[in-house]
Amino acid sequence: MNEKIKESGSARETFMLGREIGEKAVPGKVIALIGDLGCGKTVLAQGIAQGLGIEDVVGSPTFTILQEYESGRMPFYHFDVYRICDAAEMDDIGFDEYVYGNGLCLIEWADLIEAILPPQYTRITVEKDMERGYDYRRIRIEECYECADRI
Repeated sequence: MNEKIKESGSARETFMLGREIGEKAVPGKVIALIGDLGCGKTVLAQGIAQGLGIEDVVGSPTFTILQEYESGRMPFYHFDVYRICDAAEMDDIGFDEYVYGNGLCLIEWADLIEAILPPQYTRITVEKDMERGYDYRRIRIEECYECADRI
């Protein structure tokens, strides 16, 4: 597993990291985004969307589970599975078609559906550290290949 640690001192820095990730993304990429409430997952997602060339307003799809954006250089499928009770519920929305498709899939709260994540994905964990400041975030980026130790 390949791992990088990034540090962010502001929402703007988190956004810009997301933008860089979006600019480098390739079709079929899956990002499992993990972090507590209010840690900056949506800010990172907004940066990723901008890096893909998406100009639409990007928010967290907590109540809709999935938000699709087609206006960028590739489709962007933004999942928020916080309200999913069972990973099997993802079949109802055609999860595999998105994850094994030609867009970028970003899955917030991916640890809740770890059993159905594909064998190859990028795990991004966003953590706060209040001792380092209110806006400080430690962002761990791991490339997972056939992860046996799932999220």
